[in-house]
Amino acid sequence: MDDNEFRERSDTALTKVAKWLEELDPDEVDYTTADGVVTIEFAGGAKFILSRQSQMKQLWLAAGSHGFHYSWEAARGLWLDDKDGHELFPRLAEAISEQLGHPVEF
Repeated sequence: MDDNEFRERSDTALTKVAKWLEELDPDEVDYTTADGVVTIEFAGGAKFILSRQSQMKQLWLAAGSHGFHYSWEAARGLWLDDKDGHELFPRLAEAISEQLGHPVEF
């Protein structure tokens, strides 16, 4: 994947996350976006960060004490973790659910 394709794919993913976060209760979770970063903040003070890592051509998720690195899998059209192959969006929903203490779905 070249730099332009990576930027387009990562921007699409980051925008998708931001739009999904708009649907959640703003009293429980809020977010901000900057160039290539979505920062997710919780009422209790916890913070998750999803960021574009252009040199690695990955999206990185820092969620509590966990860090995940996602690469684009063109054949499946998914962002997959480079360690165990899980998908980005379901894992993000799971991490946010754990933080909030109730389920949310992506």
